Amino acid sequence: MSDDAAPIRVLVADDQAIIRDGLATVLGLLPDIEVVGTAADGAEAVRLAVLEHPDVVLMDLRMPMLDGVAATVRLRADVPDAAVLVLTTYADDESILAALRAGATGYLTKDAGRAELAAAVRSVARGQATFAAEVGATVIAAATTSAPDEPVSPADTLASRFPELTRREAEVLALIVAGLGNADIAARLFVGVTTVKTHINAIFAKLGVRTRAEAIARAAQK
Repeated sequence: MSDDAAPIRVLVADDQAIIRDGLATVLGLLPDIEVVGTAADGAEAVRLAVLEHPDVVLMDLRMPMLDGVAATVRLRADVPDAAVLVLTTYADDESILAALRAGATGYLTKDAGRAELAAAVRSVARGQATFAAEVGATVIAAATTSAPDEPVSPADTLASRFPELTRREAEVLALIVAGLGNADIAARLFVGVTTVKTHINAIFAKLGVRTRAEAIARAAQK
């Protein structure tokens, strides 16, 4: 981080004090991150986010008063510029998809290491979706489910679900869901990065989304 770059403002929400305080300490030691508050439940997280306008809310899912999914929905409405990064013990399909559909930009499990957590915070602060490996597999499966006796590619599935997309746009969306960045998508499709960006802009416009995370959430919806 350059000397004049503003730190990433993070709000930590977890109902377990030892985890909440530990996360705040770990993140607060990083030179490019500033912890602006901690919350013990979802309702407090929303209230503090409205006051502090964090860049990232690190959100547990199972909390009293207001759970993480409901709090994420509220945050997307009340503090839309704040990215939500879920950090939870749960990696079941229902929890993952509920968080994504609520508007979470990333999803990690609590066995993530310090480096992975820091990288995820930085990624979601830039508007980039980030998922633990086991979570990414669930998102891809949800987005590309087809009958077991009908082998269909992810792009074919997405093209049929979103007929407004061109075939190439469906291919790009499938690769976004798989977690590839623009350069990797360009290499996979043998096109330039500028062309990939053009396709992504078209996908966002047609699906009515603004970020990769929102596009992935749309693709994961049944």
